[in-house]
Amino acid sequence: MKRTLLLLAISMLAAALARAARADTLTITSTPPGATVEIDGLIVGKTPYEMKVPGGYFHKSTFGIHLEHAMRLRVSMEKFSSKEIEMTNGPIPYISYTAFGGAYKGDCWVLKTNHFDVTLEPNNKTFTGAITTAVGNFTHELRLELAVEEIVQQTKPAVVLLRRPDGHGSGFFITDTGVIATNAHVARGAESMVAELSSGEKLDARVVYVDDDKDIALVKVEGRGFPHLALSELTSVRQGQTVVALGNPGYGLPFSATKGIVSAFGKAEEHGKGTWIQTDASINPGNSGGPLLNSYGEVVGLNTSKIVADKYQGIGFALSSHDLIDVLHRFYPAVTSVEARPSTPTAEFGTVKVVSDPAGADVFVDGKFVGNAPATLKIPVGEHDVRLASPNRDDWERTLEILNDSQVNLIGQLNTAK
Repeated sequence: MKRTLLLLAISMLAAALARAARADTLTITSTPPGATVEIDGLIVGKTPYEMKVPGGYFHKSTFGIHLEHAMRLRVSMEKFSSKEIEMTNGPIPYISYTAFGGAYKGDCWVLKTNHFDVTLEPNNKTFTGAITTAVGNFTHELRLELAVEEIVQQTKPAVVLLRRPDGHGSGFFITDTGVIATNAHVARGAESMVAELSSGEKLDARVVYVDDDKDIALVKVEGRGFPHLALSELTSVRQGQTVVALGNPGYGLPFSATKGIVSAFGKAEEHGKGTWIQTDASINPGNSGGPLLNSYGEVVGLNTSKIVADKYQGIGFALSSHDLIDVLHRFYPAVTSVEARPSTPTAEFGTVKVVSDPAGADVFVDGKFVGNAPATLKIPVGEHDVRLASPNRDDWERTLEILNDSQVNLIGQLNTAK
């Protein structure tokens, strides 16, 4: 009897070893066919594609070869939205069993299936709607800067919470047709996510593009009429200007807002490719992919990372809107960006704070309506006419000589019209 059991055990062991060693076929297909197949960043062929892999890659095997890392698939084709897929499940503890018991030998991963079939959607069906950009210039600067509360109220409806089974991040609508910008590290490896709006509505979202070089991804939900944010050129970014970060920090409440300044901006290869905006506005895990906004409620960057170390505090980084616009240009050719500041001398401004009695008077600078009092205006150096107007009141006017970096306070008393 013992000899029979021993022979049975040896037979079962031999069969298990044979199964583990046997090569199985991994198949990758796409609609349309002929798409480029990349596995872990390496181009391996075109669809339909087949490769032989050890049987241990498809199931957790006690014996033989097993997969010691995760695998990621990217299928792409010109004029079609690319797809990225996490091919494996794991990590799974790998236990090697002997006559004396089991021993932990590390972690392993297993392929989810032996056939990955991908449907690619044409770009002209995915990337619809229009991108709004704003270029910094004198006219732009004459607009009213918004209070932080106003910035949050106006932009929060365009911010989304992006959930996936293994975590979450942030994003924001850039078109009214449901195109969402976020970080690549938020979307990478996922085919779909759940986009939750500040209203509580939840929508199915598809990952439609993940950039190879920069930490930028695009996600799409179906529908129209979504509130969306304008993208500001990098030329409008100034060191010291106020910025607001919106997003969904992991240990905080969703759709949180933090305030800070632009600490610095420029290239920083240690953080990755692109132009980076350093800010002291709080950026934490979960904020990734959310917008960094200027005082006009326009996006100047995507909140991306934070330096975490005992000796460093208040150092966060956002990938600039220039890099996002550069990516979007592939799908929206009319969208362009200017990375460097103009070669002409830097414009000089003064600050004018305007208060009216009664409050709410219309403010005109050089005959151009720029908002309502109270207001804080950045006005180019030189001579300018400021006029306040209110119904049933006499206009109030002053001529100002604005000096560089000057600060002027105007209090306009509008008398009742006779």
